[in-house]
Amino acid sequence: MNKLFLVIDQNEYLYQLLKETKFDIQYKLIHSINNIEIEINKIVSNKKDYLIISTNKDQNFDRKKTIYLIKPIKILQLYEKINLSFSKIKFSSTSNISIGKYIFDLNSRSMNYQNKKLKLTEKEVELIIYLYESVSEKRSSDIRKEVWGHSDGVETHTVETHIYRLRKKITETFDDESFITYYKNGYKIKWKKEILLQGIFILKNSDQKK
Repeated sequence: MNKLFLVIDQNEYLYQLLKETKFDIQYKLIHSINNIEIEINKIVSNKKDYLIISTNKDQNFDRKKTIYLIKPIKILQLYEKINLSFSKIKFSSTSNISIGKYIFDLNSRSMNYQNKKLKLTEKEVELIIYLYESVSEKRSSDIRKEVWGHSDGVETHTVETHIYRLRKKITETFDDESFITYYKNGYKIKWKKEILLQGIFILKNSDQKK
């Protein structure tokens, strides 16, 4: 697996926070103080993937590879955004991924187990990846924001309808009623990534001290 680079744009507090917080995640942390373009060019020249975290929306970064922070932000939520963004980057160059006993063919957008195959829509694939990469259960409002991209035109019941139809398709094809489950705090996939987290912090401003 190629090394992933997480580039922090100037924010010293956030850099130290992520450095000291123990996550079971596979990336190299870089703190860019002056010229972030130099760091990015080095990474790209070595054919590595990267993600930028910045608080400055005036910077002309690649939006597909940038997380713009809105403070205050919980470190757990930031971790989910990092994980999801890296997954999208990784999956864009990957044809197959495994979730539990299932193989997902991202080229044909299909869910496979043994000799059974289920065709998925692009939005269904994005939904499954989002729930799989999330640390905790996700409410319909969270899913609408992250999967539909803050679209005001997508109502909560539309998200719930998509999930209902997806669960119905999976149950009919694989006889699996619990692949996506609803708990009191929201939706989750029964197979989760192992995540090691020690401590939850809140970032209020870049010059805040612990």
